[in-house]
Amino acid sequence: MRHEQEFIDGLYTRVDALRGDTEGSVADALAQGDKPMQARLERDILVAERSGLLAALNAVDGSLCFGRIDLTSGTSHHIGRIGLRADDAERTPILIDWRAEVARPFYLATGHTPMGLRRRRHIATEGRRVTALHDEHLDVADRERTGHEDPAGDDVLLAALNAARTGRMSDIVRTIQADQDRIIRAPHRGVLVVEGGPGTGKTAVALHRAAYLLYEHRDLLARRAVLIVGPNPAFLGYIGEVLPSLGETGVLLATVGELFPGVKATAADTPQAAAVKGRAEMADVLARVVADRQALPDPVIAIEHDRDVLLLDDGLVNVARERTRAAKLPHNAAREHFEGHILNTLTDMVAERIGTDPYDGSNLLDASDITQIRDELAENPEVWSAIDQLWPRLTPQRLVADFLADPEGHVSDEDAAAIRRPVTRAWTTADIPLLDEAAELLGEDDRSARARAEREREAQVSYAQGVLDVSYASRTYEFEDKEDSDPEASEVLSAHDIIDAERFAERHEEADHRSAAERAAADRTWAFGHIIVDEAQELSPMAWRLLMRRCPTRSMTLVGDPAQTSEAGGVGSWSKILAPYVEDRWEHTRLGVNYRTPAEIMEVAAAVVRAEHPGFEPPSSVRSTGVRPWARRAVDDLPGTVAKAAAELTPTEGRLAVIAPRELHRALAARIDGVTAGGEPDLTRTVVLLDPRQARGLEFDSVLVVEPGRYGTSDLYVALTRATQRLGVVHSGELPESLAAALQD
Repeated sequence: MRHEQEFIDGLYTRVDALRGDTEGSVADALAQGDKPMQARLERDILVAERSGLLAALNAVDGSLCFGRIDLTSGTSHHIGRIGLRADDAERTPILIDWRAEVARPFYLATGHTPMGLRRRRHIATEGRRVTALHDEHLDVADRERTGHEDPAGDDVLLAALNAARTGRMSDIVRTIQADQDRIIRAPHRGVLVVEGGPGTGKTAVALHRAAYLLYEHRDLLARRAVLIVGPNPAFLGYIGEVLPSLGETGVLLATVGELFPGVKATAADTPQAAAVKGRAEMADVLARVVADRQALPDPVIAIEHDRDVLLLDDGLVNVARERTRAAKLPHNAAREHFEGHILNTLTDMVAERIGTDPYDGSNLLDASDITQIRDELAENPEVWSAIDQLWPRLTPQRLVADFLADPEGHVSDEDAAAIRRPVTRAWTTADIPLLDEAAELLGEDDRSARARAEREREAQVSYAQGVLDVSYASRTYEFEDKEDSDPEASEVLSAHDIIDAERFAERHEEADHRSAAERAAADRTWAFGHIIVDEAQELSPMAWRLLMRRCPTRSMTLVGDPAQTSEAGGVGSWSKILAPYVEDRWEHTRLGVNYRTPAEIMEVAAAVVRAEHPGFEPPSSVRSTGVRPWARRAVDDLPGTVAKAAAELTPTEGRLAVIAPRELHRALAARIDGVTAGGEPDLTRTVVLLDPRQARGLEFDSVLVVEPGRYGTSDLYVALTRATQRLGVVHSGELPESLAAALQD
């Protein structure tokens, strides 16, 4: 114990020194003030790099080192959250990053396959103090004893599983199991599906896989970023501290409702509306909606020009429209072609009227005359009004809002009734993939932006030329009197001798120093290096179209459990999700051990699913608490009964979740002391009120399920499997037969 404490003290001395040096270098860089552009660029890069290192050092301050491996060769390595080197000429490693290959035996070695280990030691700490050691001897010939033996090697894992919850997911870096390690370190290519029931640690595995990929492929993923998609904001808040605790801060966490820059989903759809919007056919529906906005005159459009009237009928416009469509460009990008066709058509009309020879029918106008006519038409506001009517510029927001306000004619009457809503309504999560699809169909007419950028560049070049001219004038003034007495004075170089105005302007352009994750969040077209999707079975086909656009390389880790599919638009089947994009080129692996849910609770939850799916096999629980789930009936005061039961279940340490239908939340919140609820509840509070969808992916010491008869099977299965210790049920109506039978048994 003394030896390990001395080692830990040395590690923190090194960390403190690194932190001090890093803080000092950042402060010194920021204190430099105004400098030439190149110096500012170097300063900003230094600040960004050092700030990232400082964030990592601060994030891993607790439990920096958690293990040690002693090899039969006599070598020893300490294992930690990050790697550290000594401040010597050889940069000697003093702490091995858990992701390094040399650390892998810490997770995989067994007595049967020791992988060269003599002993594996788990080091438990509180802050910077060593509190316990757990030693496993893997070499049968090893007779050295320390007094800290853990013969079965289970003490550390069970301690972690039984620890009180804090409202934030903890990393599992100290207790990664062999089957989890194989998934975490799976090769970085293609689509990997990780399926697992409640409590199997699939979310933790996915997060640690993100950390591992960032370690192994730092150059690529630092540039392209990793996206982690979660089911709701509460879940993202719950997992938000895991990657920073592993030294990784450059990952973008988002829900599907946050993946269209400038828009955040704040409203909710009915299940039927979400299902309709999520269907794959909606891509074709939106394509037809866009095509309908490429209109024909009804019956003609009259344009006054030069004391004459030009008539655009549907035949002429249809020719221009079909020629434009043949270019197969997005709607807004294609508008330039349509404008050209319409201007050419009108130019031909005018040229024919004023330039035709009355005797032989030939045209008397030359090319310059035709160009002049076209230029005059291009200055006619009525021409542009007609083009706007026939091929309008569209935004994704306007297109989707107009479609949802009047969907008739594009979908069935039943579907139209489900999705129809006023234009003024807020966006829902199911709207975001529609907006993304619309953005793909519309594209962007960037002519104005390019023209503005060109004007700005011309102004910068002009300014740079002015600076060079002043420099030249100053040089001439300074040396003109010296040249007669000193011929070499004329050989002195000035700025205008070694750089032109354009390159000088380029050096003064502002660089974008945002992190890759920050830039990705603001760019709809960003291509991520890797995407991890949690609760992947819940996403609709339209949501998958959005995500696949974000990852053209199809480097993805998908985590979920088809048995927990509850969203009406969810796909559920992995083959249905992936076939349109990668056919059968994907790998599937399953986690079958339940580390979270005690056997007594899992038996009850599994019985609910087996009532509909007799062949269902849940993950096997590794532990039992001896505490059976119970049910209590509310006779006349449901909120009061729930409040009393919640008071009984509230742990002295840890967290209680009351899971109830959303329509009961107001009444329950008024009766339960200290409860937090809402769209983004504070999970760190002792008691939290959730609906079944919000509870996905979360875990609590105790759970109280209210009115389970109002849940679907999947939602009920999720609600029943959130507890690590105790489960209670309160109901006023009849319990589902499967649940009643399981509780009675």
